[in-house]
Amino acid sequence: MSKLPELLAPAGTPLALQAAIEAGADAVYLGGPTFNARMRAENFTAEAMRESISLAHAYGLRSYVTLNTLVTDRELPAFLEAAYFADLAGADALIVADLGGAAAIHKAMPHIELHASTQASGHSVAAAKELAALGFSRMVLAREASRTDMALFVRECGIETEIFVHGALCVSHSGQCLFSSLVGGRSGNRGACAQPCRLPDKNGRYPLSLKDLSLAEHLPELIDMGVHSLKIEGRLKSPEYVRDTVRIWRRLLDERRAATKEEMEAFAAIFSRGGFTDAYFKGAALRGMLGVRSEADKDASREMAPFTGITRRVPLSLDLTMKQNTPLTLTAAANGKTATVTGDIPLIAQNAPMNEQAVREKLLKLGGTPYEATAVAISLDEGLMVPVSRLNALRREALAALVPQKPANGSEKPHYSPIRAKGLRPKKPTARFTSPAQIPESARAYFEHIYLPLNRYAPSADGVVLPAVIFDSERDSIRAELKKAAAAGATHALVGNVGHLSLALEAGLVPHGDFHLNVTNEGSLAVLLEMGFADVLLSPELTLPQIRDIKGACDAIIYGRIPLMILEKCVGKELGSCEDCGKDALTLTDRRGEKFPVLREMPHRSIIFNSRPTVMSDKRADLLKASINGGHFIFTTETAWEAAAIMESYQRGTAPTGPVRRI
Repeated sequence: MSKLPELLAPAGTPLALQAAIEAGADAVYLGGPTFNARMRAENFTAEAMRESISLAHAYGLRSYVTLNTLVTDRELPAFLEAAYFADLAGADALIVADLGGAAAIHKAMPHIELHASTQASGHSVAAAKELAALGFSRMVLAREASRTDMALFVRECGIETEIFVHGALCVSHSGQCLFSSLVGGRSGNRGACAQPCRLPDKNGRYPLSLKDLSLAEHLPELIDMGVHSLKIEGRLKSPEYVRDTVRIWRRLLDERRAATKEEMEAFAAIFSRGGFTDAYFKGAALRGMLGVRSEADKDASREMAPFTGITRRVPLSLDLTMKQNTPLTLTAAANGKTATVTGDIPLIAQNAPMNEQAVREKLLKLGGTPYEATAVAISLDEGLMVPVSRLNALRREALAALVPQKPANGSEKPHYSPIRAKGLRPKKPTARFTSPAQIPESARAYFEHIYLPLNRYAPSADGVVLPAVIFDSERDSIRAELKKAAAAGATHALVGNVGHLSLALEAGLVPHGDFHLNVTNEGSLAVLLEMGFADVLLSPELTLPQIRDIKGACDAIIYGRIPLMILEKCVGKELGSCEDCGKDALTLTDRRGEKFPVLREMPHRSIIFNSRPTVMSDKRADLLKASINGGHFIFTTETAWEAAAIMESYQRGTAPTGPVRRI
């Protein structure tokens, strides 16, 4: 039979971690006070992290610490320090999204196991291979992967595969949502998402709020695929939620079966947003996915018994040998681990020699530990004794040896050594357009490179924009489109994912990094340039001073409606009709009346753009202070005439009219 996958549980608090232990999880993931994507959770202080990880280890669980936010240059030393203290606390691995942060950890502490967070936007075999070359041993696959893509990925990726199987779903591809950040000032990529997708639109509808995910009805298939780890979302959930959800998943795993209708109802009684969805996995039409936490859901949720602490115990076997003229030996075994310790040479008893019953009583003093002795073997010569204090100390030493503390590798706190990026910033602007009809005659002279969507390429541009998401099942069609574009005259490509770099290179195109790569520090830029990118567009979340801090071949967006979300689930039916999708005619209007254009990206994904364009036409001096000499323009809904007028406003330094966003 296939090996059972790891059951990975969320722990937003020390009590939730204990609930995961109680319910039978194989591993837990938790965050410290900084750099984790759930900053609203209670999280763990340094001392609580050390104690909780030690407790988890005593029960045989692995512990992964999340350091999965984007990091700025000035934060990298603190980020590395946080990784060091997580290592000292005993973390079995770190979950990381920022490539510069991962590079800093791998350089300073190469012994640390790194897992690529879902925030790293990994959705293909090629991405896994690039991440493996950077030191990652596991990748969290995008939640949107179908069973076909998932099976192919597990078979060919070459590293451990972790998938989300239960809990809340972001409507946008993870790591690709800027809605909360650019509209509300709270960055989801920095752990402070305000969840605008859960809010109603102008008409009181919830077109972006998804039901929770559950793949419990597909568990046998996941086991047969060879998925390494099954992850439950919920670091903001209660200990009771963790306990009861993990308990059902534990039973299903141990019995190697799919959830029954009654068990799915039990999941819903714990927490539900109008039921659950498995549409991504099934590759379905992605309808019926919307859901909100209604009053009916709240009423249906059963009253969960309060979780007050761990009651289960770890089976322990003990084997003591007390022989004359030979040091005491005690062997302890639990959780598949065995430890043998030695003590003093027994003394010849003058009055009261120890017998087997007296020794057994001392060995069974396990109060305050996770263990329950299920087998005790004692072999002793007659007429011997050892001080009770020494026997107790030997027992404590054996139990401690079963949970070895992770060594600090003999090193002091690592010193951050900046990773420098090569190259210079472009001196001439670049631009992307939605269609060839938008490109004015003056654009060729104004822009160094002009890009069009891959499926709309025309010779009026010299480059193509690759889709931000390309699953393995889509690579062949993308490869064919790239070949066609190259034959028509394309020589450059904007690439938004490390897994897509090889596609551009295969087609003979010069790869330029798109802003989807989420570069917020020079270390990340250096990693991407070493991979083969000619230059990279920085994250739109950066401020001008933060942009100034980054040296090397990079640029920044200085005009346009910035994409806020990449949706696998088409929103055409919610905002209009399926016939409207792809006509560049859809608009999402929020409850305040702000209008967000929704465009289609090949093969059939929805891109939500900001309601307000970024405009810096009158801020030339500020851009130069931040070393932005060129700048990148994004044209979405503009006509060719409007695009020409915008270019002229930048040449003249004209201030914008109407509501805009500033860097």
